[in-house]
Amino acid sequence: MARSTWRSILKVFPTIVLVVDILIRIGAVVTVPRNRRPSSAMAWLLAIFISPIPGSLLYVLLGSSRLPKDRREKQREVNDFILESSGASDAASETFAEPPWFGSVVHLNRRLGAMPLIEGNSAVLLPDYDASIASMTDAITHAQTYVHVEFYILARDDTTEAFFDALRDAHERGVTVRVLYDHWATMRNPRGRSTRRWLRASGIPFEEMLPFRPWQGNWRRPDLRNHRKIVVIDGRIGFSGSQNMIDASYNKRGNIRRGLRWKDLMVRLEGPAALGLDALFVTDWYSETGDIVEVIDRAVEAPVIADGIECQVVPSGPGFDGENNLRLFNALVYGAQKRLIIASPYFVPDDSMLYAITTAAERGVEVQLFACAVADQYVVYHAQRSYYETLLRSGVRIFLYQEPTVLHSKHFTVDDDVAVIGSSNMDMRSFSLNFEVSLMVRSSSFVDELRDIEDGYRAKSREITLEQWLARSPIAQALDTVARLTAAVQ
Repeated sequence: MARSTWRSILKVFPTIVLVVDILIRIGAVVTVPRNRRPSSAMAWLLAIFISPIPGSLLYVLLGSSRLPKDRREKQREVNDFILESSGASDAASETFAEPPWFGSVVHLNRRLGAMPLIEGNSAVLLPDYDASIASMTDAITHAQTYVHVEFYILARDDTTEAFFDALRDAHERGVTVRVLYDHWATMRNPRGRSTRRWLRASGIPFEEMLPFRPWQGNWRRPDLRNHRKIVVIDGRIGFSGSQNMIDASYNKRGNIRRGLRWKDLMVRLEGPAALGLDALFVTDWYSETGDIVEVIDRAVEAPVIADGIECQVVPSGPGFDGENNLRLFNALVYGAQKRLIIASPYFVPDDSMLYAITTAAERGVEVQLFACAVADQYVVYHAQRSYYETLLRSGVRIFLYQEPTVLHSKHFTVDDDVAVIGSSNMDMRSFSLNFEVSLMVRSSSFVDELRDIEDGYRAKSREITLEQWLARSPIAQALDTVARLTAAVQ
């Protein structure tokens, strides 16, 4: 190319860059805030205005939480299936004596796509990591008809080997076994690929949820993830909660070097609620495979437990129109009258959740938050710390669980009657980007058992005060503030 041509290009290049910069900024102002919470929109606009081209490219990659069209259509079908197949059960949850606001929360959940509130269940809390895996393994060894397994992270290692062997044995004796795991989360784990090879060699049917393989046409926002944890045996027994099927160190060298061990909480259900969990597994199986697991496959109906507790299975995720878990959590927080205790390892609330919790504390509700003293996710760790000052000023008591344990349990109790346990954190990722499952329970005895577990947390935690928190180093405060901005980019 002639030297004069290069000179001409160089002369107009600054003008081209300026025009592109202006167009990007105008386009961002018009498109980014659409159907997005203001805090998230402002964070994205800040990123784009600081660095227009990298910021806009990042927005194209991560800016939309919408599923691809085919997945949205499947999700609508399965949402309709949940409502239609469980509609007859609503009669079991028509009356709500106490607390007086509870009926409206049940109605809210049903409207958003949850199962009905059904009585006649038993629930056993499993706070011990290894004992929880042993309980799931034992249930699988007695399976007669089918076993459904769904985890965010599924890894065969020394801790989980017996669980996987039980799956293989069940498969070999003619029990129908189906396995789901999140593709991205499991394959990133050091044991992920060997686990996939083991499943293939065992002949157990499995699918990878939300695979991100753009070269094969599997294109979507890469951090849309299925974060659910579900095990169902014969429609009689179900397990759910916060625990992944993996060693408590997550098999990562950094965790092992630092001595990090995860502490979780699962619940073992018997009764109709197990079928509620199973319906959710079936919808996820259909979303990934296109195969419908007929209701007739459930050869054994879940028995109703005499004097059992009331449970409602609440699914949430980007496949639903509303942020189901966020709406549920807000409704329960506003319903609290005496005491609200929250356990969440990743506490990065949106404005509505922050206002609900601080308002509860300021109107006289005793509010406590259990979080981690140790970081396993650096940015999220600092982002959640940025909220502590606001919480402490409103009267919320904050307890940090002792190192090196990562308190990964996700649950909260409302007054003396209502509790929620599940896979959902109280953060913007769980509200907007992750597929989650929550179990709402109305039972004073269940709440009492959760309170005993919370007492155990408190005994191994240190409470922080506002004075202590304000005295932390300026560098730590700056890191918290910057991390808070990145957490809003959803």
